Amino acid sequence: MNLDNNETAIFANGCFWCSEAIFQKINGVKEVLPGYIGGITENPTYEEVCSGTTNHAEAIKIVFNNKLVSYQELLEVFFATHDPTSLNRQGNDIGTQYRSEIFYTTNDQKDQAELFVKTLNQENTFQKPVVTKVTEATVFYFAENYHQNYFNNHPDKTYCAMVIAPKVKKFEKFFQEYVTK
Repeated sequence: MNLDNNETAIFANGCFWCSEAIFQKINGVKEVLPGYIGGITENPTYEEVCSGTTNHAEAIKIVFNNKLVSYQELLEVFFATHDPTSLNRQGNDIGTQYRSEIFYTTNDQKDQAELFVKTLNQENTFQKPVVTKVTEATVFYFAENYHQNYFNNHPDKTYCAMVIAPKVKKFEKFFQEYVTK
């Protein structure tokens, strides 16, 4: 029994800098950690993952209080803040490390994620099939320290200002009810 109401979700949806910045804004999310998962290389480095040879995805590990935010709500944000119809690509980022994948940590998460994908496809929400895979979580390797809290630590860097900031603003506009005040 989980007495502290904490649960862990792991999502891969492109650049982990962008994902981390968005999910950090959600009320009930206690921690968001970028890293790598789903590949064959133990303790991969960012350079190895970027090479495409490790089969790891850039991902975020989210620790959340399920009394304040549900897994279902996290799925809503996940699917609304990236292109789940694009195989191994998000915008200009191309490669298996940028794939859309949900790594479930419980059978309930698996069931919810699979139903969410099925519903999106049945309702033709994106006018294209959702290619997001739902996979059991394996070892999650934390990204190097310089990736942690990247957007908040480097808001003036070009990528942060031009790519991440607009995504965060869009999230805040469309998901006002989820944003930490």
